Amino acid sequence: MLQRKLMKITWCRLRKQYLHSTKCLNESSKKHDVKKIRNIGILAHIDAGKTTTTERMLFYSGLIKNMGEVHHGNTVTDYMEQERQRGITITSAAVTFNWKNYRFNLIDTPGHIDFTMEVEQALCVMDGAVVILDGSAGVEAQTLTVCRQADKYEIPKIIYINKMDRPDANLEECLKSIELKLDCNALPIQYPIKKGDVLEGLIDIIGLEKLIFNKKSQGLDFLRKKLTQSEDKDLWDMANEKREILIDKLSNLDDKLADVIIEEESLNKITDQAICESLKRITLSRKGVPVLIGSSYKNIGVQPLMDSIILYLPFPDESKNDYRCFQNNLSARVFKIVHDKQRGAITFFRIYTGTMKKGDKIYNVGKEKVEQSSRLYLACADDYEEINEINNGNIAAATGLQTTVTGDLITTSASVAKQAQKKLKTSTESSSERKMDVFTSGTTIPDPVFFCSIEPPSLSKQVPLEIALKELEREDPSLKVKQDEETGQTVLAGMGELHIDIIKERIRTEYKIDADLGPLQIAYKEAITKSVKDTFSSEYKIGKTFHSVSITMSLIPNYKEKEMLQLDHTRESASNIDDISPKMMVAIKKSVKLSLMNGPKLNSPVIDTGVKLHWLEIRKGTSDTIVAAAVSQCIRRLMQNGESIILEPIMNVEIVVIDEYSSATLADLNKRRCEIKKVDTRGRNKIITAFVPLSNLLGYSTNLRIITSGNSSFTIEFSHYKAMESNDEQEAIKRITGF
Repeated sequence: MLQRKLMKITWCRLRKQYLHSTKCLNESSKKHDVKKIRNIGILAHIDAGKTTTTERMLFYSGLIKNMGEVHHGNTVTDYMEQERQRGITITSAAVTFNWKNYRFNLIDTPGHIDFTMEVEQALCVMDGAVVILDGSAGVEAQTLTVCRQADKYEIPKIIYINKMDRPDANLEECLKSIELKLDCNALPIQYPIKKGDVLEGLIDIIGLEKLIFNKKSQGLDFLRKKLTQSEDKDLWDMANEKREILIDKLSNLDDKLADVIIEEESLNKITDQAICESLKRITLSRKGVPVLIGSSYKNIGVQPLMDSIILYLPFPDESKNDYRCFQNNLSARVFKIVHDKQRGAITFFRIYTGTMKKGDKIYNVGKEKVEQSSRLYLACADDYEEINEINNGNIAAATGLQTTVTGDLITTSASVAKQAQKKLKTSTESSSERKMDVFTSGTTIPDPVFFCSIEPPSLSKQVPLEIALKELEREDPSLKVKQDEETGQTVLAGMGELHIDIIKERIRTEYKIDADLGPLQIAYKEAITKSVKDTFSSEYKIGKTFHSVSITMSLIPNYKEKEMLQLDHTRESASNIDDISPKMMVAIKKSVKLSLMNGPKLNSPVIDTGVKLHWLEIRKGTSDTIVAAAVSQCIRRLMQNGESIILEPIMNVEIVVIDEYSSATLADLNKRRCEIKKVDTRGRNKIITAFVPLSNLLGYSTNLRIITSGNSSFTIEFSHYKAMESNDEQEAIKRITGF
């Protein structure tokens, strides 16, 4: 109880410090030199030190006067109750602060795979990213995932190897894992100064300097001193050798630096500025990644990391140019929505061009709707400082927007959007793929792999629960809420056990509803394995009108096209198909889409299956509804008569376990229908990578802790869907349907 009170007091103090510190931000919020803005994200595997590093950045920038710690539950960016209790980041948090006359708009993202959608949303608006590694582990499973996501958005990165104070930290092994697993050129610009197992400081090999951090001032002060051959012989020799290796690597990746070396005829004559400029060119072209080191928890290396963000990561518009089609008009992308008890829905967005003012009307390009914004804010996690105006290149938040959701593009009016689209079509600067992305949602929403029923504790809580689910679904696009037509139950679908557990906890703590969740179910899929063709006919008399339909359709297995409905344009069918009215065709396509939502075995969505329309005869006056019903019944009959299979989600599992427990862990995995991919060694640990069906991973966390006496950790990530064996399929059907 006492600890909770202390945490609350500390947090209140931090909030007051923030409100005081944001005055200087507010003064410069109207106009800020775009070249002095950095929109960055912090990406990493769980427990690599993202939130700790962010907390140090806020402290050294002067935004907060005391640093919080994840294990104390008082950090700025982990502000949700669940985040503080569990010691993990669940939702991305945006923070704006100043560093050396530069403005940083920083987004701290989750490291757990269940919240990968939070990372995806944030990546849409980042200009650069800092990838944090654990110095004792190197590139881990989720590191690979977030780096793949960043590469999809063509985001330049720098890598910060954290926890270098640990005795088992190994820089060389980390560099090897970066090159091997991330398939990129690692360009180390710092090396550790260690005395035994103690990290005493860093060596800057570009400037040939040593950096010693003052532990008494929490790293706030540090000494930067030139290395000399007389005083630091071993460090001097090592630093010069590493500097030459770095320059040689850079010259192979950067023609401009290679020309300078040829002109100077010596690696020793290359200036620090030439190296930094070369590093930036290579980083922006994504040919290589600058690598820095430190220990955020021990307050070592964070300020040089912030300096490197300024030096090597791009300012707004330096890498993404497609929004220039809006010229000086407003263009902004929404990347996050939260619901505040006092302020209502708060919409976070990144401004690419133009300026937004408090109370402006905005036009939602995708929804083709005009909305009235209310207040405008700069954000620091869950604290907000009201501002009057924000210019391009910045990240801000607004209230009052009711229908705008994550991924939406907003501007000032429909005419501005049309002019921008017209200009973009004639532009020669952008690829056609990037052109399309500007006017569509930038995020790809993954399919959920778990679902369960959710019910209110009483009838009086039914409406509040519906409101809560609606708000949570708007905040988190990876959360799906739907009504089961057969049972009438509300079904909650998410990315994992932890994801759904967090949603339940949020409903309980934030909305004060103790909702009941049914048992977790696996999100199976179904598919047709053999082509089947049939004709369905029906006649109805409604009042004095006769409705008659005869339809011939077939199912196509292994179908990969986006459009589910194919039309038969062979000589026998072409004239019949061409006579179908556009209005009727819309009704047919809609019915096809809805019909494939429920398969014949488990009522699961049907994938990799197409529908072909061969013939349609309808009596004059037959309604679209009757035709749509006939299409649905025809497809249902085809699926019942055809051969179908159940597909189960297969997860990519990485387990880190102490060597002595590896045999027991492997034996347990073999009972779970797993496919072992590889077993690596990292120090005293074994790294087991395997494909495991999701149905065999329910409750695995508890089981693994028991087997290994708590000396293990694991991550799971969805990999693919795979057809089930006949026996496993029958067991799944019996378990779910009861017969």
